[in-house]
Amino acid sequence: MFIRLKPLTTFPTRYGFYDECLRKYGNANVWKYFTDLFDYLPLTALIENQIFCLHGGLSPSLDTLDNVRSLDRIQEVPHEGPMCDLLWSDPDDRCGWGISPRGAGYTFGQDIAQQFNHTNGLSLISRAHQLVMEGFNWCQDKNVVTVFSAPNYCYRCGNMAAILEIGENMDQNFLQFDPAPRQIEPDMTRKTPDYFL
Repeated sequence: MFIRLKPLTTFPTRYGFYDECLRKYGNANVWKYFTDLFDYLPLTALIENQIFCLHGGLSPSLDTLDNVRSLDRIQEVPHEGPMCDLLWSDPDDRCGWGISPRGAGYTFGQDIAQQFNHTNGLSLISRAHQLVMEGFNWCQDKNVVTVFSAPNYCYRCGNMAAILEIGENMDQNFLQFDPAPRQIEPDMTRKTPDYFL
């Protein structure tokens, strides 16, 4: 049994999107339209039945792709459960399932990712959700790759961003890029702040 550390009571307004909408548009209407739209976006994607793409990670409630397909997507993401796990879980160096320090989702070890890939005939889990300084990071014996597409996250992390390009023969190529130059930007080092781990 796993116990949640804290509820995600402020999720829809955290990380600056709400404030940015208020600043740019003068009210919360645009933010509300976006959050309503988010309830219809797909949770996952599957590339050529080989690469499972999602934002966060795996869920102890979902062993197969058919389990994922059976989720009722057209709803606001709940604060717990399999849909929440797909958005908030992270790979971990330890084996098995663990309690996520984020307060939602789980951590999952190489054994979990390897079994999920084997069960579903997958070659890779491609996910985002965690800042990685070079824009992408292989982990769990190349069963999982994290691809982070926001350069210089929050204008202070100094990280590169990346995009994973999949070719016709399923060959993989990472396109890395730095943030666009700003007029005045402090000297940034490529050290991951503890806040984003």
